[in-house]
Amino acid sequence: MTDGLIDLVPRTHLEGIDDAACRSFQGSLELVGRRWTGAILLAGLRGARRFGEYRASVGGGISDRLLAQRLKELELEGLIRRTVIPSTPVQIRYALSPEGEELMSVLQPLIDWSLRRLAT
Repeated sequence: MTDGLIDLVPRTHLEGIDDAACRSFQGSLELVGRRWTGAILLAGLRGARRFGEYRASVGGGISDRLLAQRLKELELEGLIRRTVIPSTPVQIRYALSPEGEELMSVLQPLIDWSLRRLAT
């Protein structure tokens, strides 16, 4: 029997972990870990497209200002696409980018792990 996290992770996954990889991973964790970011990405995954749909889906008292800020950050990170529809009035639509969809799929094991922890 073995002890510790390193014994649980296949060796092939550990070979690519060095200081630079840890630093880049830390940045990813901080991006995803910002308040409301997970809920905003999940709202996009569930089909929210307009600002009001994101606000309703995220719920929990997020302010319009903070939601707009997070959407802008996620757009700059390439996780959300913003489309301006030139109509009267102008319409703004948001959608997860392929990279945002990929992020949500790789977060699924973390979500599963979190649910298992809550169940115990």
